[in-house]
Amino acid sequence: MRTVPSPDPELFPTEAAPERENAPESASKAESGASASQQTGTPAAAPEPAGDLEPLFARLARSEFRSRFRLRTAERAYVTEKGLATIRRHAADFVHGRLAPAFPPNDGRQTPMRGHPVFVAQHATGCCCRGCLSKWHGIPAGRSLTEAEEAYVVGVLMAWIERQMAR
Repeated sequence: MRTVPSPDPELFPTEAAPERENAPESASKAESGASASQQTGTPAAAPEPAGDLEPLFARLARSEFRSRFRLRTAERAYVTEKGLATIRRHAADFVHGRLAPAFPPNDGRQTPMRGHPVFVAQHATGCCCRGCLSKWHGIPAGRSLTEAEEAYVVGVLMAWIERQMAR
């Protein structure tokens, strides 16, 4: 039987781990039930996944399958029309509903290839199913995602979408 590597402790510190120096201020606001956008009227700052995403994006770029994904004109227009804050909410909803359960329905086939910028980002970043989350991000399958893992996945997706929009 194949063992699944445990998640990177730098990405998902245990509760006993000290708080990171560069943790986003909005994290404590989000935990209190109100987002930064609700408190200030401005879009919430993107919660940064712990660590630098450059090594991940470099690995993804070497994958023939992952590197061919791009936001098309219609998907770019959708992001522009709705705004990044709305796309972030969509990403959080998709991750929570389609990836977070320990055994998602239709796992491995639950994410369409197109139709929404987040779906394209999920395939481009290896966040499309629990098998890919395990392979590309070291998040084991067979258990529900933690809130920190969900936030990490949303951060990865949004970083990819923002990169695409800047092209």
